[in-house]
Amino acid sequence: MTEELINQSPAEELSGEEINELKRIRMDKLEALKADGKNPFLITSFDWNITNSELKAYYVKEEEKAKEAAAGDEEAFAAALEKIKETKWRVAGRILSRRDMGKANFIDMQDSTERMQVYIRSNDVGDETFADFKKWDIGDIVGIEGFVFRTRRGEISLHATAITLLSKSLLPLPEKWHGLKDRDTRYRQRYVDLIVNPDVRKTFITRSKIISSIRRWLDSQGFIEVETPMLVHNAGGAAARPFETHFNALNEDLRLRISLELYLKRLIVGGIDRVYEIGRVFRNEGLDTRHNPEFTLMELYQAYTDYHGMMDLTENLYRHVAEEVLGTTQVPWGDVVIDLGKPFERITMVDAVKKYAGIDWNEVKSDEEAFKIADEKHLEYDRKRHKKGDILNLLFEEYVEEHLVQPTFITDHPVEISPLTKRKPDNPDYVERFEMYINCGEMCNAYSELNDPIDQRERFMRQEELLKLGDEEANSIDEDFMRALEIGMPPTGGIGFGIDRMIMLLTNSSAIRDVLLFPTMKSLN
Repeated sequence: MTEELINQSPAEELSGEEINELKRIRMDKLEALKADGKNPFLITSFDWNITNSELKAYYVKEEEKAKEAAAGDEEAFAAALEKIKETKWRVAGRILSRRDMGKANFIDMQDSTERMQVYIRSNDVGDETFADFKKWDIGDIVGIEGFVFRTRRGEISLHATAITLLSKSLLPLPEKWHGLKDRDTRYRQRYVDLIVNPDVRKTFITRSKIISSIRRWLDSQGFIEVETPMLVHNAGGAAARPFETHFNALNEDLRLRISLELYLKRLIVGGIDRVYEIGRVFRNEGLDTRHNPEFTLMELYQAYTDYHGMMDLTENLYRHVAEEVLGTTQVPWGDVVIDLGKPFERITMVDAVKKYAGIDWNEVKSDEEAFKIADEKHLEYDRKRHKKGDILNLLFEEYVEEHLVQPTFITDHPVEISPLTKRKPDNPDYVERFEMYINCGEMCNAYSELNDPIDQRERFMRQEELLKLGDEEANSIDEDFMRALEIGMPPTGGIGFGIDRMIMLLTNSSAIRDVLLFPTMKSLN
Protein backbone atom coordinates (compact mmCIF):
# COMPACT_ATOMS: atom_id res chain seq x y z
CA MET A 1 0.00 0.00 0.00
CA THR A 2 1.40 3.37 -1.01
CA GLU A 3 1.45 6.56 1.03
CA GLU A 4 -0.77 8.26 -1.57
CA LEU A 5 -3.49 5.63 -1.27
CA ILE A 6 -3.38 5.76 2.51
CA ASN A 7 -3.72 9.53 2.53
CA GLN A 8 -6.87 9.23 0.42
CA SER A 9 -8.79 7.30 3.08
CA PRO A 10 -9.60 8.13 6.69
CA ALA A 11 -7.03 6.70 9.06
CA GLU A 12 -9.63 5.35 11.45
CA GLU A 13 -10.73 2.94 8.69
CA LEU A 14 -7.22 1.49 8.31
CA SER A 15 -6.31 -1.81 9.91
CA GLY A 16 -3.50 -2.12 12.43
CA GLU A 17 -1.37 -3.79 9.77
CA GLU A 18 -1.96 -0.90 7.36
CA ILE A 19 -1.09 1.65 10.04
CA ASN A 20 2.15 -0.19 10.76
CA GLU A 21 2.98 -0.27 7.05
CA LEU A 22 2.38 3.48 6.80
CA LYS A 23 4.58 4.09 9.80
CA ARG A 24 7.32 2.00 8.20
CA ILE A 25 7.10 4.08 5.00
CA ARG A 26 7.40 7.31 6.94
CA MET A 27 10.23 5.94 9.07
CA ASP A 28 12.09 5.10 5.86
CA LYS A 29 11.60 8.70 4.71
CA LEU A 30 12.95 9.96 8.02
CA GLU A 31 16.01 7.74 7.73
CA ALA A 32 16.61 9.05 4.20
CA LEU A 33 16.43 12.62 5.51
CA LYS A 34 18.92 11.80 8.24
CA ALA A 35 21.28 10.18 5.74
CA ASP A 36 21.07 13.32 3.62
CA GLY A 37 21.92 15.52 6.59
CA LYS A 38 18.38 16.94 6.79
CA ASN A 39 17.10 15.48 10.08
CA PRO A 40 14.12 17.74 10.97
CA PHE A 41 14.36 16.81 14.66
CA LEU A 42 17.68 18.64 14.90
CA ILE A 43 15.93 21.95 14.14
CA THR A 44 15.38 23.76 17.44
CA SER A 45 13.28 26.78 16.42
CA PHE A 46 11.60 28.72 13.64
CA ASP A 47 11.27 32.49 13.80
CA TRP A 48 7.68 33.00 12.60
CA ASN A 49 6.28 36.53 12.72
CA ILE A 50 2.52 36.23 12.12
CA THR A 51 -0.36 33.78 12.57
CA ASN A 52 -2.62 32.62 9.77
CA SER A 53 -5.61 34.57 11.08
CA GLU A 54 -3.52 37.73 11.51
CA LEU A 55 -2.14 37.37 7.98
CA LYS A 56 -5.61 37.03 6.47
CA ALA A 57 -6.85 40.04 8.44
CA TYR A 58 -3.80 42.03 7.30
CA TYR A 59 -4.47 41.27 3.63
CA VAL A 60 -8.15 42.20 3.87
CA LYS A 61 -7.22 45.51 5.49
CA GLU A 62 -4.51 46.30 2.92
CA GLU A 63 -6.79 45.29 0.06
CA GLU A 64 -9.48 47.69 1.30
CA LYS A 65 -6.94 50.51 1.59
CA ALA A 66 -5.71 49.80 -1.95
CA LYS A 67 -9.28 49.83 -3.29
CA GLU A 68 -10.03 53.16 -1.63
CA ALA A 69 -6.78 54.71 -2.90
CA ALA A 70 -7.35 53.47 -6.46
CA ALA A 71 -10.84 55.02 -6.55
CA GLY A 72 -11.96 52.76 -9.37
CA ASP A 73 -8.69 52.81 -11.34
CA GLU A 74 -8.08 49.11 -12.11
CA GLU A 75 -4.41 49.58 -13.00
CA ALA A 76 -3.74 51.53 -9.82
CA PHE A 77 -5.54 48.87 -7.81
CA ALA A 78 -3.51 46.08 -9.44
CA ALA A 79 -0.29 47.99 -8.78
CA ALA A 80 -1.26 48.43 -5.12
CA LEU A 81 -1.90 44.70 -4.78
CA GLU A 82 1.54 43.99 -6.24
CA LYS A 83 2.98 46.35 -3.60
CA ILE A 84 1.47 44.17 -0.86
CA LYS A 85 3.53 41.25 -2.18
CA GLU A 86 6.77 43.03 -1.32
CA THR A 87 6.31 42.27 2.38
CA LYS A 88 7.58 38.83 3.38
CA TRP A 89 5.93 36.83 6.15
CA ARG A 90 6.96 33.73 8.07
CA VAL A 91 4.37 31.26 9.31
CA ALA A 92 4.55 27.78 10.81
CA GLY A 93 2.12 24.92 11.21
CA ARG A 94 0.98 21.46 10.15
CA ILE A 95 0.22 20.21 6.63
CA LEU A 96 -3.40 19.02 6.58
CA SER A 97 -3.89 18.47 2.84
CA ARG A 98 -2.08 18.84 -0.48
CA ARG A 99 -3.01 19.13 -4.13
CA ASP A 100 -0.26 18.07 -6.52
CA MET A 101 -0.11 19.97 -9.84
CA GLY A 102 3.33 18.87 -11.03
CA LYS A 103 5.78 21.76 -10.69
CA ALA A 104 3.39 23.57 -8.39
CA ASN A 105 1.45 22.36 -5.34
CA PHE A 106 -1.15 23.76 -3.01
CA ILE A 107 -1.19 22.71 0.64
CA ASP A 108 -3.45 23.64 3.54
CA MET A 109 -1.29 24.55 6.53
CA GLN A 110 -2.87 24.92 9.98
CA ASP A 111 -1.40 26.85 12.86
CA SER A 112 -2.89 27.58 16.29
CA THR A 113 -5.49 29.92 14.76
CA GLU A 114 -6.78 28.51 11.47
CA ARG A 115 -5.88 27.05 8.08
CA MET A 116 -4.03 28.90 5.33
CA GLN A 117 -3.70 27.81 1.71
CA VAL A 118 -0.07 27.88 0.58
CA TYR A 119 1.14 27.90 -3.03
CA ILE A 120 4.49 26.17 -3.50
CA ARG A 121 6.36 26.21 -6.82
CA SER A 122 9.76 24.79 -7.68
CA ASN A 123 10.81 28.06 -9.39
CA ASP A 124 10.36 29.92 -6.10
CA VAL A 125 11.70 27.50 -3.47
CA GLY A 126 14.34 25.82 -5.63
CA ASP A 127 14.39 22.43 -7.34
CA GLU A 128 16.13 20.60 -4.49
CA THR A 129 13.78 21.93 -1.80
CA PHE A 130 10.78 21.26 -4.01
CA ALA A 131 11.93 17.69 -4.62
CA ASP A 132 12.24 17.19 -0.86
CA PHE A 133 8.85 18.82 -0.28
CA LYS A 134 7.18 16.36 -2.67
CA LYS A 135 8.20 13.56 -0.28
CA TRP A 136 6.74 15.22 2.80
CA ASP A 137 3.50 13.90 4.28
CA ILE A 138 0.20 15.13 5.60
CA GLY A 139 0.77 15.79 9.28
CA ASP A 140 4.33 17.11 8.86
CA ILE A 141 5.08 20.43 10.53
CA VAL A 142 6.63 23.10 8.32
CA GLY A 143 7.92 26.66 8.41
CA ILE A 144 7.13 28.84 5.40
CA GLU A 145 8.29 32.24 4.19
CA GLY A 146 6.46 34.09 1.46
CA PHE A 147 4.04 36.84 0.48
CA VAL A 148 0.27 36.97 0.76
CA PHE A 149 -2.07 37.23 -2.22
CA ARG A 150 -5.59 36.34 -3.32
CA THR A 151 -6.08 33.51 -5.84
CA ARG A 152 -8.33 33.72 -8.88
CA ARG A 153 -10.94 31.84 -6.89
CA GLY A 154 -10.78 34.55 -4.23
CA GLU A 155 -8.97 32.64 -1.45
CA ILE A 156 -6.36 34.53 0.54
CA SER A 157 -3.19 32.44 0.29
CA LEU A 158 0.53 32.50 0.97
CA HIS A 159 2.94 32.25 -1.99
CA ALA A 160 5.96 30.40 -0.60
CA THR A 161 9.46 31.58 -1.38
CA ALA A 162 11.08 29.22 1.15
CA ILE A 163 9.84 26.19 3.05
CA THR A 164 11.45 24.13 5.83
CA LEU A 165 10.50 20.76 7.31
CA LEU A 166 10.45 21.31 11.10
CA SER A 167 9.07 17.99 12.36
CA LYS A 168 8.18 14.65 10.78
CA SER A 169 4.81 12.98 11.40
CA LEU A 170 5.17 9.21 11.63
CA LEU A 171 1.46 8.36 11.88
CA PRO A 172 -1.48 9.43 9.68
CA LEU A 173 -4.15 11.94 10.59
CA PRO A 174 -7.77 10.87 10.09
CA GLU A 175 -9.38 12.86 7.30
CA LYS A 176 -12.97 12.14 8.34
CA TRP A 177 -12.69 12.58 12.08
CA HIS A 178 -16.11 14.27 12.21
CA GLY A 179 -17.67 11.00 11.14
CA LEU A 180 -16.35 9.00 14.08
CA LYS A 181 -19.15 7.21 15.88
CA ASP A 182 -16.90 6.26 18.80
CA ARG A 183 -16.55 9.56 20.69
CA ASP A 184 -14.24 7.84 23.19
CA THR A 185 -11.49 7.85 20.58
CA ARG A 186 -11.75 11.62 20.27
CA TYR A 187 -11.53 12.06 24.04
CA ARG A 188 -8.59 9.65 24.38
CA GLN A 189 -6.69 11.20 21.47
CA ARG A 190 -7.56 14.84 22.12
CA TYR A 191 -4.34 15.92 20.41
CA VAL A 192 -5.70 14.59 17.11
CA ASP A 193 -9.18 15.91 17.82
CA LEU A 194 -7.73 19.41 18.22
CA ILE A 195 -5.75 19.15 14.98
CA VAL A 196 -8.56 18.07 12.69
CA ASN A 197 -11.66 19.57 14.33
CA PRO A 198 -11.60 23.39 14.34
CA ASP A 199 -14.80 23.55 16.41
CA VAL A 200 -13.16 21.56 19.21
CA ARG A 201 -10.20 23.92 19.25
CA LYS A 202 -12.62 26.86 19.34
CA THR A 203 -14.42 25.37 22.35
CA PHE A 204 -11.24 25.21 24.39
CA ILE A 205 -10.11 28.67 23.34
CA THR A 206 -13.53 29.91 24.47
CA ARG A 207 -13.08 28.01 27.74
CA SER A 208 -9.87 29.92 28.42
CA LYS A 209 -11.57 33.22 27.60
CA ILE A 210 -14.48 32.44 29.94
CA ILE A 211 -12.21 31.72 32.89
CA SER A 212 -10.15 34.84 32.19
CA SER A 213 -13.35 36.90 32.01
CA ILE A 214 -14.53 35.51 35.35
CA ARG A 215 -11.23 36.42 36.97
CA ARG A 216 -11.21 39.96 35.57
CA TRP A 217 -14.77 40.61 36.72
CA LEU A 218 -14.21 39.27 40.23
CA ASP A 219 -10.94 41.17 40.55
CA SER A 220 -12.78 44.35 39.53
CA GLN A 221 -15.26 43.70 42.35
CA GLY A 222 -12.50 43.60 44.94
CA PHE A 223 -12.14 39.83 45.28
CA ILE A 224 -8.75 38.24 45.99
CA GLU A 225 -7.81 34.98 44.26
CA VAL A 226 -6.08 32.38 46.45
CA GLU A 227 -4.97 28.75 46.36
CA THR A 228 -5.81 26.24 49.07
CA PRO A 229 -4.69 22.62 49.70
CA MET A 230 -5.75 19.75 47.47
CA LEU A 231 -4.45 17.07 49.85
CA VAL A 232 -6.43 17.28 53.08
CA HIS A 233 -7.05 15.27 56.22
CA ASN A 234 -10.76 16.04 56.22
CA ALA A 235 -12.53 16.35 52.86
CA GLY A 236 -15.57 18.44 53.73
CA GLY A 237 -17.75 21.16 52.32
CA ALA A 238 -19.90 19.02 50.01
CA ALA A 239 -21.90 15.81 49.92
CA ALA A 240 -19.50 13.58 47.99
CA ARG A 241 -17.33 10.52 48.44
CA PRO A 242 -13.63 11.48 48.42
CA PHE A 243 -10.61 9.80 46.85
CA GLU A 244 -8.14 8.51 49.43
CA THR A 245 -4.36 8.25 49.25
CA HIS A 246 -1.39 7.70 51.52
CA PHE A 247 1.43 10.17 52.17
CA ASN A 248 4.58 8.13 52.81
CA ALA A 249 6.68 10.92 54.34
CA LEU A 250 4.22 11.43 57.21
CA ASN A 251 2.84 7.88 57.11
CA GLU A 252 -0.66 9.33 57.08
CA ASP A 253 -3.77 8.76 55.01
CA LEU A 254 -4.97 11.84 53.15
CA ARG A 255 -7.86 12.68 50.87
CA LEU A 256 -8.24 14.73 47.72
CA ARG A 257 -10.46 17.74 48.34
CA ILE A 258 -14.10 17.57 47.29
CA SER A 259 -14.72 21.27 47.88
CA LEU A 260 -12.92 24.60 48.45
CA GLU A 261 -15.28 25.81 51.15
CA LEU A 262 -13.74 25.18 54.53
CA TYR A 263 -10.33 26.73 53.77
CA LEU A 264 -11.85 29.77 52.07
CA LYS A 265 -14.05 30.38 55.12
CA ARG A 266 -10.94 30.26 57.29
CA LEU A 267 -9.67 33.18 55.19
CA ILE A 268 -12.90 35.11 55.80
CA VAL A 269 -12.24 34.57 59.52
CA GLY A 270 -8.71 35.85 58.92
CA GLY A 271 -10.02 39.14 57.54
CA ILE A 272 -9.87 38.63 53.75
CA ASP A 273 -13.41 39.83 53.18
CA ARG A 274 -13.75 38.91 49.49
CA VAL A 275 -11.96 35.75 48.39
CA TYR A 276 -12.25 33.20 45.60
CA GLU A 277 -10.50 30.18 44.16
CA ILE A 278 -10.78 28.45 40.78
CA GLY A 279 -9.33 24.95 40.97
CA ARG A 280 -9.74 21.24 40.54
CA VAL A 281 -11.73 19.18 43.03
CA PHE A 282 -12.12 15.42 43.09
CA ARG A 283 -15.19 13.33 43.81
CA ASN A 284 -15.25 9.55 43.76
CA GLU A 285 -18.55 9.26 41.94
CA GLY A 286 -19.99 8.15 38.62
CA LEU A 287 -19.41 9.33 35.07
CA ASP A 288 -22.18 10.85 32.97
CA THR A 289 -22.81 13.84 30.70
CA ARG A 290 -22.62 16.26 33.65
CA HIS A 291 -20.13 14.55 35.97
CA ASN A 292 -16.40 13.80 35.83
CA PRO A 293 -14.48 12.67 38.94
CA GLU A 294 -12.15 15.68 38.65
CA PHE A 295 -13.63 18.98 37.58
CA THR A 296 -13.11 22.73 37.89
CA LEU A 297 -14.93 24.43 40.72
CA MET A 298 -15.00 28.09 41.64
CA GLU A 299 -16.00 29.10 45.14
CA LEU A 300 -16.16 32.64 46.42
CA TYR A 301 -17.03 34.16 49.78
CA GLN A 302 -17.99 37.72 50.61
CA ALA A 303 -18.25 39.03 54.16
CA TYR A 304 -21.21 41.14 55.25
CA THR A 305 -23.67 39.91 52.64
CA ASP A 306 -26.11 37.00 52.34
CA TYR A 307 -27.59 34.69 49.72
CA HIS A 308 -29.53 37.56 48.17
CA GLY A 309 -26.20 39.28 47.51
CA MET A 310 -24.93 36.03 45.97
CA MET A 311 -27.95 35.88 43.66
CA ASP A 312 -27.24 39.40 42.44
CA LEU A 313 -23.55 38.53 41.96
CA THR A 314 -24.37 35.33 40.05
CA GLU A 315 -26.78 37.04 37.69
CA ASN A 316 -24.35 39.88 37.00
CA LEU A 317 -21.41 37.52 36.50
CA TYR A 318 -23.19 35.24 34.02
CA ARG A 319 -24.49 38.22 32.08
CA HIS A 320 -21.07 39.92 31.99
CA VAL A 321 -19.18 36.82 30.85
CA ALA A 322 -21.70 36.07 28.09
CA GLU A 323 -21.53 39.62 26.79
CA GLU A 324 -17.73 39.84 26.97
CA VAL A 325 -16.90 36.42 25.51
CA LEU A 326 -19.85 35.75 23.18
CA GLY A 327 -21.02 39.29 22.49
CA THR A 328 -24.62 38.40 23.39
CA THR A 329 -26.82 37.32 26.30
CA GLN A 330 -28.94 35.10 24.03
CA VAL A 331 -27.18 31.77 24.32
CA PRO A 332 -28.21 28.73 22.22
CA TRP A 333 -28.09 25.44 24.07
CA GLY A 334 -29.47 22.42 22.30
CA ASP A 335 -32.91 23.26 20.94
CA VAL A 336 -33.51 26.30 23.14
CA VAL A 337 -32.10 29.80 23.53
CA ILE A 338 -31.15 30.70 27.09
CA ASP A 339 -31.88 34.35 27.88
CA LEU A 340 -29.26 35.68 30.28
CA GLY A 341 -30.32 39.25 29.64
CA LYS A 342 -33.60 39.37 31.53
CA PRO A 343 -33.92 39.04 35.36
CA PHE A 344 -33.55 35.44 36.54
CA GLU A 345 -36.64 33.89 38.16
CA ARG A 346 -36.48 33.43 41.95
CA ILE A 347 -38.76 30.86 43.60
CA THR A 348 -38.60 28.88 46.86
CA MET A 349 -38.30 25.10 46.78
CA VAL A 350 -41.65 24.81 48.60
CA ASP A 351 -43.40 27.04 46.04
CA ALA A 352 -41.75 25.18 43.14
CA VAL A 353 -42.97 21.81 44.45
CA LYS A 354 -46.46 23.27 44.88
CA LYS A 355 -46.35 24.71 41.34
CA TYR A 356 -45.14 21.59 39.53
CA ALA A 357 -46.10 18.68 41.82
CA GLY A 358 -49.32 20.10 43.28
CA ILE A 359 -48.21 19.45 46.86
CA ASP A 360 -48.41 22.19 49.52
CA TRP A 361 -45.46 21.30 51.72
CA ASN A 362 -46.51 23.85 54.32
CA GLU A 363 -49.31 21.45 55.20
CA VAL A 364 -46.87 18.59 55.88
CA LYS A 365 -46.11 18.65 59.61
CA SER A 366 -44.10 15.49 60.35
CA ASP A 367 -41.64 12.98 58.95
CA GLU A 368 -44.38 10.34 58.84
CA GLU A 369 -46.62 12.56 56.71
CA ALA A 370 -43.69 13.16 54.39
CA PHE A 371 -42.96 9.42 54.15
CA LYS A 372 -46.60 8.78 53.26
CA ILE A 373 -46.42 11.24 50.38
CA ALA A 374 -43.14 9.68 49.23
CA ASP A 375 -44.79 6.26 49.18
CA GLU A 376 -47.75 7.60 47.21
CA LYS A 377 -45.33 9.15 44.67
CA HIS A 378 -43.19 5.98 44.54
CA LEU A 379 -40.04 7.80 45.65
CA GLU A 380 -37.06 5.79 46.89
CA TYR A 381 -35.87 6.85 50.36
CA ASP A 382 -34.35 5.46 53.56
CA ARG A 383 -36.33 5.93 56.78
CA LYS A 384 -33.15 5.65 58.84
CA ARG A 385 -31.36 8.47 57.03
CA HIS A 386 -34.09 10.62 55.58
CA LYS A 387 -36.38 13.15 57.22
CA LYS A 388 -39.14 15.49 56.09
CA GLY A 389 -36.74 17.92 54.40
CA ASP A 390 -35.05 15.11 52.46
CA ILE A 391 -38.42 14.06 51.02
CA LEU A 392 -39.11 17.63 49.89
CA ASN A 393 -35.81 17.58 48.01
CA LEU A 394 -36.66 14.23 46.40
CA LEU A 395 -39.99 15.66 45.22
CA PHE A 396 -38.18 18.66 43.79
CA GLU A 397 -35.77 16.44 41.86
CA GLU A 398 -38.60 14.25 40.56
CA TYR A 399 -41.16 16.88 39.58
CA VAL A 400 -39.54 20.31 39.29
CA GLU A 401 -36.05 20.11 37.74
CA GLU A 402 -37.32 19.16 34.29
CA HIS A 403 -39.23 22.45 34.04
CA LEU A 404 -36.32 24.77 34.91
CA VAL A 405 -35.09 25.68 31.43
CA GLN A 406 -34.51 29.43 31.72
CA PRO A 407 -32.25 30.73 34.55
CA THR A 408 -34.02 30.11 37.85
CA PHE A 409 -32.91 30.49 41.46
CA ILE A 410 -34.45 27.80 43.69
CA THR A 411 -34.27 29.27 47.20
CA ASP A 412 -34.87 28.30 50.83
CA HIS A 413 -33.86 24.64 51.02
CA PRO A 414 -34.66 22.33 53.95
CA VAL A 415 -32.08 22.30 56.73
CA GLU A 416 -31.58 18.52 56.47
CA ILE A 417 -29.76 18.81 53.12
CA SER A 418 -27.77 21.95 53.99
CA PRO A 419 -25.31 21.29 56.82
CA LEU A 420 -23.21 24.45 56.28
CA THR A 421 -26.01 26.98 55.74
CA LYS A 422 -27.56 29.60 58.03
CA ARG A 423 -31.17 28.95 59.03
CA LYS A 424 -33.91 31.36 58.04
CA PRO A 425 -34.60 33.49 61.13
CA ASP A 426 -38.37 33.27 60.65
CA ASN A 427 -38.47 29.55 59.76
CA PRO A 428 -35.60 27.45 61.17
CA ASP A 429 -36.70 24.33 59.25
CA TYR A 430 -35.27 26.00 56.15
CA VAL A 431 -31.99 27.68 55.29
CA GLU A 432 -30.90 30.71 53.30
CA ARG A 433 -29.64 28.79 50.31
CA PHE A 434 -30.22 28.75 46.57
CA GLU A 435 -29.28 26.67 43.59
CA MET A 436 -29.41 28.13 40.09
CA TYR A 437 -30.85 25.95 37.35
CA ILE A 438 -30.50 26.39 33.59
CA ASN A 439 -31.81 23.92 31.03
CA CYS A 440 -32.95 21.59 33.82
CA GLY A 441 -29.52 21.29 35.43
CA GLU A 442 -27.90 22.78 38.52
CA MET A 443 -25.28 25.42 37.69
CA CYS A 444 -24.30 26.73 41.13
CA ASN A 445 -25.05 26.45 44.83
CA ALA A 446 -24.97 29.32 47.33
CA TYR A 447 -25.61 30.05 51.01
CA SER A 448 -25.90 32.60 53.67
CA GLU A 449 -23.00 30.87 55.39
CA LEU A 450 -23.46 29.33 58.81
CA ASN A 451 -21.26 31.24 61.25
CA ASP A 452 -22.76 29.92 64.50
CA PRO A 453 -20.16 27.43 65.81
CA ILE A 454 -22.66 25.81 68.19
CA ASP A 455 -25.19 25.13 65.44
CA GLN A 456 -22.39 24.05 63.09
CA ARG A 457 -21.08 21.45 65.54
CA GLU A 458 -24.58 20.02 66.00
CA ARG A 459 -24.99 19.68 62.24
CA PHE A 460 -21.57 18.06 61.87
CA MET A 461 -22.59 15.58 64.57
CA ARG A 462 -25.72 14.78 62.56
CA GLN A 463 -23.48 14.24 59.52
CA GLU A 464 -21.32 11.84 61.51
CA GLU A 465 -24.43 9.88 62.45
CA LEU A 466 -25.19 9.56 58.75
CA LEU A 467 -21.63 8.35 58.16
CA LYS A 468 -22.16 5.58 60.70
CA LEU A 469 -25.37 4.64 58.92
CA GLY A 470 -23.44 4.11 55.70
CA ASP A 471 -23.77 7.48 53.96
CA GLU A 472 -20.32 7.76 52.32
CA GLU A 473 -21.07 11.33 51.19
CA ALA A 474 -21.69 12.72 54.66
CA ASN A 475 -19.17 15.08 56.30
CA SER A 476 -17.24 14.56 59.52
CA ILE A 477 -16.25 17.17 62.08
CA ASP A 478 -13.31 19.36 61.08
CA GLU A 479 -11.98 20.55 64.42
CA ASP A 480 -9.64 23.16 62.96
CA PHE A 481 -12.52 24.65 60.98
CA MET A 482 -14.61 24.64 64.15
CA ARG A 483 -11.81 26.48 65.93
CA ALA A 484 -11.85 29.12 63.19
CA LEU A 485 -15.62 29.59 63.58
CA GLU A 486 -15.18 29.97 67.32
CA ILE A 487 -12.67 32.76 66.69
CA GLY A 488 -15.56 34.45 64.90
CA MET A 489 -16.71 34.71 61.27
CA PRO A 490 -18.75 37.70 60.07
CA PRO A 491 -22.07 37.25 58.26
CA THR A 492 -20.99 35.90 54.88
CA GLY A 493 -22.45 34.95 51.54
CA GLY A 494 -20.79 32.11 49.64
CA ILE A 495 -21.26 30.32 46.35
CA GLY A 496 -19.85 27.42 44.36
CA PHE A 497 -19.90 27.50 40.55
CA GLY A 498 -19.42 24.45 38.37
CA ILE A 499 -17.09 26.09 35.85
CA ASP A 500 -17.33 23.17 33.42
CA ARG A 501 -21.13 23.41 33.38
CA MET A 502 -20.95 27.15 32.76
CA ILE A 503 -18.61 26.46 29.84
CA MET A 504 -20.97 23.76 28.53
CA LEU A 505 -23.70 26.39 28.45
CA LEU A 506 -21.65 29.11 26.78
CA THR A 507 -20.17 26.76 24.15
CA ASN A 508 -23.39 24.83 23.48
CA SER A 509 -21.77 21.55 24.54
CA SER A 510 -24.01 18.65 25.58
CA ALA A 511 -21.47 16.69 27.64
CA ILE A 512 -18.88 17.65 30.24
CA ARG A 513 -16.28 15.60 28.36
CA ASP A 514 -16.62 18.01 25.45
CA VAL A 515 -15.27 20.87 27.59
CA LEU A 516 -12.53 18.91 29.41
CA LEU A 517 -9.34 18.55 27.43
CA PHE A 518 -8.51 15.21 29.02
CA PRO A 519 -11.61 13.70 30.66
CA THR A 520 -11.30 10.64 32.88
CA MET A 521 -11.53 7.47 30.79
CA LYS A 522 -11.43 3.78 31.62
CA SER A 523 -8.03 2.28 30.92
CA LEU A 524 -7.76 0.23 27.73
CA ASN A 525 -5.28 -2.15 29.36
